[in-house]
Amino acid sequence: MKSIYVTLFLIFFLYTSQLLSNELKNATSPYLLQHADNPVNWMPWGVAAFQKAKQEKKAVFLSIGYSTCHWCHVMEQESFTDKKLATLLNRYFVPIKVDREEMPQIDAYYQRVYQNYTGRIGGWPLSVFMTPDKKPFFITTYIPPKKRSYAEGMDTLLLKEHKIYQDKQALYLAIVSLAKKEKKELKRDEKSLSLKELQKSMQRAYDTIYEGFGRGKKFPEASKIELMLDLAALLDDKELSHDAFSMLDTMALRGLYDHVDGGFFRYCVDAAWEIPHFEKMLYNQAELISLYTRAYLLSRKKLYKKIVDETIGMLEKRFEKEDLFWSASDADSEEQEGAYYLFSMREIAKALQNNSHKKEIESALDMFENGNFQGKEHLNFYTKDRPKGFGDFRKKLQQIREKRVFPFIDKKINTAWNAMVIEALFQASVIDKKYREKAEKSLQKLEDQSFFHGQLYHQAFVNRKVQQKGLLEDYAFFIGALIVAYECDYNEEHLEFAYYLLREAKRKFYKNGIWYLNEEGEAVAADLNDKYYTSAESKMMQDIIKLAALKGSFKDEKLFLDSLKKRKRDLLKEGINAPAYIRAYLMDHEGVIVLKSSQKNLEKNRSVILQNDYPYLLTKAKPYSDYLACNLRQCFIKEQNITAVMQKVLEYKKYPRGE
Repeated sequence: MKSIYVTLFLIFFLYTSQLLSNELKNATSPYLLQHADNPVNWMPWGVAAFQKAKQEKKAVFLSIGYSTCHWCHVMEQESFTDKKLATLLNRYFVPIKVDREEMPQIDAYYQRVYQNYTGRIGGWPLSVFMTPDKKPFFITTYIPPKKRSYAEGMDTLLLKEHKIYQDKQALYLAIVSLAKKEKKELKRDEKSLSLKELQKSMQRAYDTIYEGFGRGKKFPEASKIELMLDLAALLDDKELSHDAFSMLDTMALRGLYDHVDGGFFRYCVDAAWEIPHFEKMLYNQAELISLYTRAYLLSRKKLYKKIVDETIGMLEKRFEKEDLFWSASDADSEEQEGAYYLFSMREIAKALQNNSHKKEIESALDMFENGNFQGKEHLNFYTKDRPKGFGDFRKKLQQIREKRVFPFIDKKINTAWNAMVIEALFQASVIDKKYREKAEKSLQKLEDQSFFHGQLYHQAFVNRKVQQKGLLEDYAFFIGALIVAYECDYNEEHLEFAYYLLREAKRKFYKNGIWYLNEEGEAVAADLNDKYYTSAESKMMQDIIKLAALKGSFKDEKLFLDSLKKRKRDLLKEGINAPAYIRAYLMDHEGVIVLKSSQKNLEKNRSVILQNDYPYLLTKAKPYSDYLACNLRQCFIKEQNITAVMQKVLEYKKYPRGE
């Protein structure tokens, strides 16, 4: 009798388990797996989902997010685990889930639709109502479960959009309305891309009150600061240089930075850089390690070196796995945003006990009596450097954190993002040689894990075979890492591999003068805007012009110019909002200089070369005792002394090269 009950229980358990799971249960994406037990009948993006929508004559509800997205978690807890809302979704729609890190091309397309429709930058979660043939008729971001002052609730919106879908006239008008706005071009004056015009645009965009760009929440726009530093160098603009370094100081000392464990959060929710959104993204760390390395070489400010070392240390402790790096850590822990990172006033007081610089630290922190976030304190230093006694204070806060639960980590190995970190490590090796060895190990491991049968793959998971073929961003950032690797060890194999990947990328993603994000499925044209990190097309354009200079290739230069011709109008409209592409344009327009000498000479003087104020300087090993400086068409400097050649390189930026 007992065995019968056991059997019945097992049958019941298996049956209910089946009911409580959906088609995401076999996914590899951590984000999709987070939704596998929702009562919503989620399907992954693919032919089957859209065929189902056609057969059942239902609209599609597309939800795009990623595993460490705070508001994605909120929407799941509020709406996607609610049985009543799930019933409405299942009854009237075919719900589809997309991980924006797994399918960045899908995300990029619909983010573009959202931005063109609303005039605002999008984000996650992104919510799209569309027909089975993928025509959006309503698009928004986070949707609350019930109506709030800023948005309609999920409970009424689902019924409303279902009725619109059923009414042919209403559906037609909704699609046309959205499509018209999508095609509507932004009204901007088409200005020139001269250095002076770019300089003015940068000055207009800069927030002189809080240091940064825009008057609202602040993002660490690394590629825009890189362009700022380029323009400051090319124009000898001391004010622009000052603004760039002020922003770097603020980002390093206020709430964007984790002063206890190191590393940067994704962005700050306020204009003054005080309270962050507590996610840590791998791509942010990579781009900011590169930026602060450059800033250190230009300024020799010790704080910047510490930021580089601490951020790499954080990656080693929290993100590194067998020489590669996981994707992100969550904002939430123990069901509270920022819980791991915040300190009570009592904890801070305890950490300051017996610190001889207690008053100085308290003055630098300028804390509120009840904290600055949810009754606790997130550290901000209102100084131009860290106060004395910071080291001891930091150690004690680390001891407090060690007893806490660290947030969820997304353990994807993303090819593009790992390549970004590897490039940053090679660059940081000028600060500490140990980073070069680390970068070389990671580069080899990434190649072993993501390159098979002559092509790159997009991402990998532990104990799972890679399946998704590489995207434009994977090729672009991998090539970038190989170029920097070459400039560290002058191994020609790095350049040859980079050339091979460029040829493959051109074959896969370049059609009729346009670069596309993906090869398989519906092709999505690349974007110029560096919304969250450097755009794939912009990075590829930088790669092309650098490789053209390094190998003296007019063919590659032509590829660059043909690509630029298709983009010139877009670039004029975007201006400094496409800073990485502008930098590629300036590399061609102002001229990439390749410094050629023996490997011994170049390695011995690497720090001196990198400190040079001309921003578009590469190095190439040749069996020369002298130093030659060359552009694509001629060598114009020959000197035996590194100081003399560097001085002449600086003078090069004063030569007129036309518009």
